[in-house]
Amino acid sequence: MKSNCLSILQERGFIHQATDLEALDAQMTQGPITAYIGFDATACSFHVGSLIQIMVLYWLQQTGNKPLVLMGGATTKIGDPTGKDEQRKLLTDQEIQANIESLSRIFKHVLSPDVPILDNRDWLDSLKYISFLRDYGPHFTINRMLTFESVKLRLEREHPMTFLEFNYMLLQAYDFLELYKHHGCLLQIGGADQWGNIINGMELVRRIAHKTVFGLTTPLITTSSGGKMGKTAQGAVWLNADLLSPYDYWQFWRNTEDRDVGRFLRLFTILPLDEISRLEALQGAGINEAKKVLADAATEFIHGQAAVQEARTTAQKLFESSGTDLTETALPTLTLSPEDLEQGITILDLFQRLDLVSSKGEARRLIEAGGARVNDTPIKDELLVIRAASFEEKEFLKLSAGKKRHGLVKKT
Repeated sequence: MKSNCLSILQERGFIHQATDLEALDAQMTQGPITAYIGFDATACSFHVGSLIQIMVLYWLQQTGNKPLVLMGGATTKIGDPTGKDEQRKLLTDQEIQANIESLSRIFKHVLSPDVPILDNRDWLDSLKYISFLRDYGPHFTINRMLTFESVKLRLEREHPMTFLEFNYMLLQAYDFLELYKHHGCLLQIGGADQWGNIINGMELVRRIAHKTVFGLTTPLITTSSGGKMGKTAQGAVWLNADLLSPYDYWQFWRNTEDRDVGRFLRLFTILPLDEISRLEALQGAGINEAKKVLADAATEFIHGQAAVQEARTTAQKLFESSGTDLTETALPTLTLSPEDLEQGITILDLFQRLDLVSSKGEARRLIEAGGARVNDTPIKDELLVIRAASFEEKEFLKLSAGKKRHGLVKKT
């Protein structure tokens, strides 16, 4: 790649597919271009799975291009059928607006204030249905739409797709046309599952405006063990601090699998590539230094430097009493729901859910041998049940399996 932006995206691993990448590269070497990524407002917070798109917007901005954030105030009313076996829950206008306001805070934090945050309600809500069908319907064929993965997989599994959902790809295509006409947008970026929708938009721009535009997708990120990025045993890894504390967010990155450290440093931090090469070359216990750098950099990007310092201070305090250092041990964290705290959860379940043991049998043997502790006090009873009262005035309980394996149990 000759353009600065595509060079960075390629070197850091953001490019999965692209339409005529050489032509896009040539276009970007001639000067800045406008590109957009769309986000439906299906929740009040993004999770880590969406972070790769946010990072792409950041790099577009850093390389002098003009990113657009498009919130799907209108398309959220339909719900993207991609990757779903049944129709998404339909949200009210009030719920969608509240979600947009909450999601927008992330963009205002990580991007400069002059990056536009648009809403496709501004043009889709005012469309006249018959006029829309007459003007744009002839450019889409049912035959072609049935070949796209979002439709094909649903039909192969014999799950119904409503006519409402079938319209989604037409409206997303119209978004690209609207952004080209009014903002000169030449590039749409999305996740790998959005390839068909992006192609539709490009073709509509070509047919209506007689202009060649481009599409680019980012890879679906999974962990080396095959897990879905952004999902843990305890649920989604949210970006909003009111849904997941900055400390828990820091711990998520601190517990990255060894084989993923270099890849995640490239994708989810803005550290220089030569520094990342140094960190991923560390061996043995040294890889924990790289994990801490990853946790610090990823947390600072979303929550700021003060949150990083607070997270590290909290983690260090939890180890001081046992003489264990953060350079030696990762710290899995389990947050208990109000229902868990009311009903109680057994100590055997907690050790297993924190992956401190492989089975309840192993947990029993650990307790019998005196190697299982809560807040550094040996556990005497394998039938111990943890409830809200177990925390007393503390926010965390520290569970230990031997001297070097620890985990935290946290109240909601």
